[in-house]
Amino acid sequence: MLMPVDTPPNVWSATPTPFNKSFDVCRMSTRRLIEHHVRLGVSGLFLLGTCGEGAWMTDRQRTDLVEAAVKYNQGRLKLAVQVTDNSSARIIDNMRWAEALGADIAVIAPPTFFMRPTEQHFLSHYVDAMDRSPLPVGIYDRGTYGPVVVPDAVMAKLYAHERVILIKDSSGNPDRRAIALAAREKRPELLLLNGDEFICDDYMAAGYDGLLLGGGIFNGYMAGQIMTSVQAGDLKAAARIQKRMNKLMWDVYGGKKISCWLAGLKHLLVEMGIFKNTLNYPGYEVSASCAKAIAAALQREADALFPWKAK
Repeated sequence: MLMPVDTPPNVWSATPTPFNKSFDVCRMSTRRLIEHHVRLGVSGLFLLGTCGEGAWMTDRQRTDLVEAAVKYNQGRLKLAVQVTDNSSARIIDNMRWAEALGADIAVIAPPTFFMRPTEQHFLSHYVDAMDRSPLPVGIYDRGTYGPVVVPDAVMAKLYAHERVILIKDSSGNPDRRAIALAAREKRPELLLLNGDEFICDDYMAAGYDGLLLGGGIFNGYMAGQIMTSVQAGDLKAAARIQKRMNKLMWDVYGGKKISCWLAGLKHLLVEMGIFKNTLNYPGYEVSASCAKAIAAALQREADALFPWKAK
């Protein structure tokens, strides 16, 4: 039996979702992705996030994915599930659904459609749901990378809520980072996870607790090395590993324009024996240049993609 690698605590993966040819959730691929993450040594998975295509999937697909993940996980990894919606009433329903399926954490991101974007309305949207959540809550901060931007003052108040235990900060914004760090100063139990995988070294050096990455299924080992280097005070080593990881991600995602994104990611996972195909709702495709770059990366980065084989 292959043993997990010694990835430090608090490396999480915002895992992609595997589909079969009919666009149903592929349960066997889900089983393989669970086993891969366990061997990779990550602490938890975020299901149905941006990379997980949760916003596009049907209720049946979402249920199938969470059921399969819970079944094959057998309690080994923490499972966070996105419950974002356009009203607190719908979020509460989603929270109850996630809890009934066996999720550990309910994650709320900004809604995709929001009327009356006042501070009080934002607070009610989140707090009404958090007050009634049967699960601990994670807050997913997308910063300005979405149609609805939650104001800084609101984020600060959300982070103070007793039900919030985890923050996925994908804002890439120093002001938002400062808000999160200030909240953790008051609530040491609050887990701060950086979600911008191209600047992990910066966020770890700033004092974040860990990483929750869309590419965690393939870059989780490198991410752990960045964390270990920062914790040892070797920021130069962390920067070197970050540079190497960025090169790998650009190869997988289709260059700095991220032109292949989900298709490139899923193509890599097909080549790694985890997924069956590259089907994705946004319709990304694998270009010839992206496929060539991925083939080269598989050879060049084999020790990081399959670190347990190098032990």
